[in-house]
Amino acid sequence: MLLLVLFGPIAEQLPETRHALFAQALAIAYAFSAVLLFAFGRKGDLRLCTMIGISADLFFGILAMHSIPAASTGIALMLIFNVGAAALLLPTRYGIGVALVAVAGLTVEHFWTRIIEDQATRSLIEPLMFAVAYMAMATLTSVLGRQMRASQDLAERRGEETAHLVEVNELIIRRLRTGVLLVDGRNRITLANEAATVLLGGTREEDWQLDLVMPELARRLAVWRDGGKNDETPFQPSPDFSDIVPRFTRLLAGSDQTLVFLDDTSLLSKRAESITLATLGRFSASLAHEIRNPLAAINYAVQLLEESDDIRPADRRLLEIIHQQGTRMNGIVDNVLGLARREPAKPEHVDLVGLCRQFVTEYLAGHPLEDDSLSSTSSRPSLPVMVDPRQLHQVLTVLVHNALLYGRKPGEPARITIHAQPDGAGGSRIDVLDRGPGIPERQAGQLFKPFYTTSPHGTGLGLYIARELCRANQATLEYVPTPGVGSCFRIRFPASATRA
Repeated sequence: MLLLVLFGPIAEQLPETRHALFAQALAIAYAFSAVLLFAFGRKGDLRLCTMIGISADLFFGILAMHSIPAASTGIALMLIFNVGAAALLLPTRYGIGVALVAVAGLTVEHFWTRIIEDQATRSLIEPLMFAVAYMAMATLTSVLGRQMRASQDLAERRGEETAHLVEVNELIIRRLRTGVLLVDGRNRITLANEAATVLLGGTREEDWQLDLVMPELARRLAVWRDGGKNDETPFQPSPDFSDIVPRFTRLLAGSDQTLVFLDDTSLLSKRAESITLATLGRFSASLAHEIRNPLAAINYAVQLLEESDDIRPADRRLLEIIHQQGTRMNGIVDNVLGLARREPAKPEHVDLVGLCRQFVTEYLAGHPLEDDSLSSTSSRPSLPVMVDPRQLHQVLTVLVHNALLYGRKPGEPARITIHAQPDGAGGSRIDVLDRGPGIPERQAGQLFKPFYTTSPHGTGLGLYIARELCRANQATLEYVPTPGVGSCFRIRFPASATRA
């Protein structure tokens, strides 16, 4: 505006300025400083740039009022907006301070003109009125600026909280074991969490069409959209995955976007297994009393018979077997109860080589094998470990029993070997080997699942309980494939158990 007034078409219509050359130089310097502030102040600190800007405005504006008396009123009026803008952007004390500096500048310019230069072009009332206007504008805009900054801080905090909640929600959805899909009206998948991505092939694409990646799910979604009927029959998306059950719901009322939840039936099966095992534990506790009563009666009767003098030596050996097996049965009941109650094992210092040989001797005495064979071998004379011998005896019984049932080829006798040897890293292991046809890969992955069995007379709990008993002794039980040779179930004892 100063450049327009001094160098524009209206410059000739102005009365003679008090200091013409000084006013022109002042206008050019003011324009130059404004250009510099515009170029370098946009990325700097807001308060610093505001202070520099209002300082330049007051300095050049008051000097221009003194140099151009005809435009002094207009310049003073325009400075009201500069003072108000500064008070809006600066803290309250700085905004009021700027207004006071502007008032002081007007007052000094007025008395300088009146007293030093002895020229009275305006009355004292005019600067006083502008002083009141500056203070009023600074006060109002300062209050408005304070409220604006408070609202901005609140909005930033709410924005950060909202962004944090969005991240948490995305993390929860992404980590859900249930697959989640967002499908629009054209059956285009716009969102999929990790579980759903795995079910859809394992790779995320920009433009996924549900009709192409999972046609059966697209068909069920179309049926649900037409009649609102949800088909909850499980289906298998591909041969490598378990069955899933889809559930549909609209994202918003009246929206064509649909949320699809894909429930993995294997997870439901695991929950059902947990409930069943918990029920089995409670049932075992109630059944233990009923089993122990006849066992106690059998053991007592055997003891009475052993005291008789009329028993032949061969029959006395049978009584010893009955007593031994009754005691073992009572130990099995204790182990099952301990498993249900998660009772810790009672480890002892045991020689694996001697324990395996003793197990074979006792097993052959109580279970005549006829043409089958059971033997114990070892690469060391002794292998000391810390283990509960009763629980390890039960584990070996389960493994040998399974080997006798399934570890034989058609028309051939079973050949079972229990081999004890050192394991890597200072541990020990027991291998129960057979010469059967082996276990198919598909069944091998489910061997240790509770209630899984291929026999119509089995319960599917033998290997599961055996593995849990091994875990109770800090050992592991695993199936080791031996193609063309047979099967191998391996019990590993860590180095800590061996050193103990």
